[in-house]
Amino acid sequence: MLEPWRTGTVIRIENATAQTRRFWIQVPELPSFDFKPGQFVTLDLPIHEQKNKRWRSYSIASAPDGTNVFELVIVLLEGGLGTHYLFNEITVGSELLLRGPQGKFTLPEPLTEDVYLICTGTGIAPFRSMAQFLHANKLPHQQIHLIFGCRKLEDGLYVDELRELERSEPGFHFHPCYSREPEVPAASHKGYVHPVYEQLTDNGKKPAKFFLCGWKVMIDEAKQRILAMGYDKKAIHLELYG
Repeated sequence: MLEPWRTGTVIRIENATAQTRRFWIQVPELPSFDFKPGQFVTLDLPIHEQKNKRWRSYSIASAPDGTNVFELVIVLLEGGLGTHYLFNEITVGSELLLRGPQGKFTLPEPLTEDVYLICTGTGIAPFRSMAQFLHANKLPHQQIHLIFGCRKLEDGLYVDELRELERSEPGFHFHPCYSREPEVPAASHKGYVHPVYEQLTDNGKKPAKFFLCGWKVMIDEAKQRILAMGYDKKAIHLELYG
């Protein structure tokens, strides 16, 4: 059953990178905004007369914490009516019409296999939610590898936070990948995300589940490579951006 449309208030905005912003939204009519890590909300933005051309969906980037506040991380898209509205018209105190939470892009329970969370850009949002929730609630899990791809060091999202989580959460591993950096920091990878999960799974010899979130080009290639390693398509879960 779909959640009703509600009014959210933007209570905080921060620049994450030159082209990416974090928006914290409060839903005053609810004592707590409850959702599962990996779910998304849909915003109804005043950018078109037709309803379905006004709707924009974004994965929730924060973990559920019992409050009525959640976070979105949004990249400014060239020619994107929705993101241009959010970046140019929305300020602290602005109201947004929203519906959610929605979606089934969530972790299985219990976590009995190694999990590979593979993402590019703001596709890191649902995985950041999942990782923080697992840590905060001390949920048992096997090895979890968050493999995050972006172009340059300055494009990194939540890097320091996830490095700290890697130090404090046994079995959680963070692998940032930079495709257009001549040199990368220690414990980072130069290039794309694909060789990282291929190496970690020993080219398909280890049981695993894969969650993919990000741009279509990355997801299409990852699906092809994971199947080529011999994994069943049921081991692959997707959330497509663009």
